[in-house]
Amino acid sequence: MSLNKGTEIILKTCLAAKPGERVLIVTDTAKMDIGQALFEKAIQLDLEAMMLVMKPTGVPGREPPEAVAEAMKKFDIVLCPTQDSLTHTQARKAACDNGARIATMPGITEDMFSKGALTADYREVALLSDRVTELLNQAETVRIEKEGKSLTMSIKGRQGISSRGLYHQPGSSGNLPTGEAYIAPVEGTAEGETIIDGSIANIGILKAPLLVHVEKGMAVSFKGPDAERLEKILGQNQKARNIGELGIGTNPIARLIGNILEDEKVFGTVHIAFGSNATFGGLTQAGIHIDGIILKPSLYLDEKLVVENGKILL
Repeated sequence: MSLNKGTEIILKTCLAAKPGERVLIVTDTAKMDIGQALFEKAIQLDLEAMMLVMKPTGVPGREPPEAVAEAMKKFDIVLCPTQDSLTHTQARKAACDNGARIATMPGITEDMFSKGALTADYREVALLSDRVTELLNQAETVRIEKEGKSLTMSIKGRQGISSRGLYHQPGSSGNLPTGEAYIAPVEGTAEGETIIDGSIANIGILKAPLLVHVEKGMAVSFKGPDAERLEKILGQNQKARNIGELGIGTNPIARLIGNILEDEKVFGTVHIAFGSNATFGGLTQAGIHIDGIILKPSLYLDEKLVVENGKILL
């Protein structure tokens, strides 16, 4: 029953799928059961559905096989329940540029189909995400304050993205479940320190807070029990340490569960990501995108307080 409820929300509410539209399910061997449930729901709704199964890419932000990327361009709707994220890939961007409506669902679980962020009122989520995105678009500078640590960055000239959950227009895309406003900071401008104390992609809920030291737009050091794991995930690629994203969670019923897909949507959290941002307005292609969640932060846009101790001020 939980999968049935969730698949209907995704196809009917979030994608506004209409009978006869072409729908591609891109899944992998780790999430094939969820892919199959979406495929079967698409058939029930009289959609022209197809499912492609690949092996997990292994790293969030890594490109899928070329055959998958090419197929994504040929459908009205593309749904991506996969283990590793396809959100910030050129394959996703190219399919959107070709008019596809896309929902990526990296790491989604059956539990998430009946509880938490996916069951939100997406009209409310869309409204709030749009309003926070407008604030990002109007600002030039960002400052994140947390327990005496401060991280600043420029977003001058960059456009924010509203991951609003209603992907009804050709070329629109985002996560499901969702609820965030995010932007690509200007490369080389992030400076200072911050504390990630929620979760990190590919790690889960942290054992203890992680102190991140940033210089000239790059994360230069990490301190905490999970520091070594994060260093290993980022590897030797210097571009993987780029401060590639600033995001603000806007989903009132999202939960911190150790799954970054839902964690980064928790209302009033802030997240930064290391690695790629070329698909949403930045310049960096690193082949990896790793988000880290900051709980109960204060965030300033052009020195105006927008998030205070985890509460969005609008």
